Amino acid sequence: MASSSSGFVAGLTVAALASVGFLAYQASASVPAGLGKPHADNSPVVGTSKTPRDRKDPAALPAGSGTGVRVVYSVDDDRVWLVGEGDSVKRTFRVTPGSVDPAPGVYAVTSRSNAITGTDGTPVEHVVRFTEVEDITIGFSAAVDGSMPAPDPALKTGGIRESREDGNAMWDFATIGRAVAVIP
Repeated sequence: MASSSSGFVAGLTVAALASVGFLAYQASASVPAGLGKPHADNSPVVGTSKTPRDRKDPAALPAGSGTGVRVVYSVDDDRVWLVGEGDSVKRTFRVTPGSVDPAPGVYAVTSRSNAITGTDGTPVEHVVRFTEVEDITIGFSAAVDGSMPAPDPALKTGGIRESREDGNAMWDFATIGRAVAVIP
């Protein structure tokens, strides 16, 4: 009797696993490409045309850079703003971009690392990642030696380098999920 009931249970288990496998296949076949990958939000909150700059105060927060608590990164100006409640600028600083730029849009911080080696071989700290472009991870970091050299155009790098002091401020401000508005 035990033999026939264990065979029945084994048969049910095989049938259940086959059903789950089939359903998993159906679900994966219907998932839109890129789902779950970091990408720019097509939100109208951040303008994607050339954002007007304050010529008298280039460090002023650009109009059209979004709303709410966020990091604003200007690709054209190589500048970052850490923006608190009520659009108050907590800190702004210049950066040295990698050789690969993110597209304008709104992203979110997806991961962080206290210390790693950058794609250019430089030891970096306080890495704050927010997207990928053609399998190149894009994020902010500070070189441990404090350097901010221009990127080697022969290497595809996504590290946006900041000073160690600015890297500390970014690390404290840009936690997982924090909005990152990339503007031209």
